[in-house]
Amino acid sequence: MPLIQKANDAGNKVLSVSNLSTYFITKKGDVKAADDISFELWKGEILCIIGESGSGKTATALSILRLIEKPGKIISGSILFNGADILKLPEKEMRSIRGNKISMIFQDASSSLNPVMRIGDQITESLVLHLKLNKKEARAKALELLVSVGIPHARERFDEYPHQFSGGMKQRVMIAMALSCSPEVLIADEPTTALDVTIQAQILDIFKGLKNTTSILYITHDIGVVSEIADRIIVMYAGKFIEKGDAKEVLSFPGHPYTRALVNCLPSEKSKGRLVSIPGTIPGLIDLPEGCVFSPRCPDAMETCRKKTPAEVKISDKHSVRCHLYGAA
Repeated sequence: MPLIQKANDAGNKVLSVSNLSTYFITKKGDVKAADDISFELWKGEILCIIGESGSGKTATALSILRLIEKPGKIISGSILFNGADILKLPEKEMRSIRGNKISMIFQDASSSLNPVMRIGDQITESLVLHLKLNKKEARAKALELLVSVGIPHARERFDEYPHQFSGGMKQRVMIAMALSCSPEVLIADEPTTALDVTIQAQILDIFKGLKNTTSILYITHDIGVVSEIADRIIVMYAGKFIEKGDAKEVLSFPGHPYTRALVNCLPSEKSKGRLVSIPGTIPGLIDLPEGCVFSPRCPDAMETCRKKTPAEVKISDKHSVRCHLYGAA
């Protein structure tokens, strides 16, 4: 009997990640890519994880699908999908979830698509595997998906190869592939990176239109993208969550100094066209600073920040932060 059952949670909680830690074990030490991460994904929402490169966003996403490769290892935690712990499922059942109930769109569409396989065949492959459609049914469904993501002349382009598509069109194909089995959860890892602003806006519109049918975990380093599509936000830094909450509240009243710095990077009337940067760089994940991981770069750092790791503090019903400025010291 399958361990995964249909969600019956009264609150429609689709995914629940608790105390997840994923490390990469190296000779130089343990790279703590994701350290004690907890969050929920609810039905019909877009949850954005934001942070600089190296903050642990992608490691968290890959852990959900159990795609961490050696020397990486999920050290601890639980990932509940419709009430069952993904980390305890047999690999056979996990394969039935990947690309079917939980899909992922990777950052680089060019490297994710098979260059010697026709676009249409790459979409129908998962339809035949997971939904058991015959070739005629799979082709009809694939054409429908290509049209839904805005591929013009879909019938003609069905038999073309990836090199015949632009970057934006390749990303649309990746979205169509990810949606082919009507997943309950869609993970999107920086899907608009390297796309121009106009194409990026079109892709974001596609994601906003998907909320009625799937829950989306959207990973990005772009605070502008977050302000466009997020219902809720998780801010990560150096492998740790430092702030999370309702998107409008976090962006309007950021609690953590790092989140404030990210918000200040957005162009505004006050900046008068000048872009603000965050001084310093993210620390190496092998030898993290003692106390708050952001303290070496923080303009508000106190002595306790350099000695004690801050606990999570609720600053409203929909907003929490890990920062000593809020009395957790």
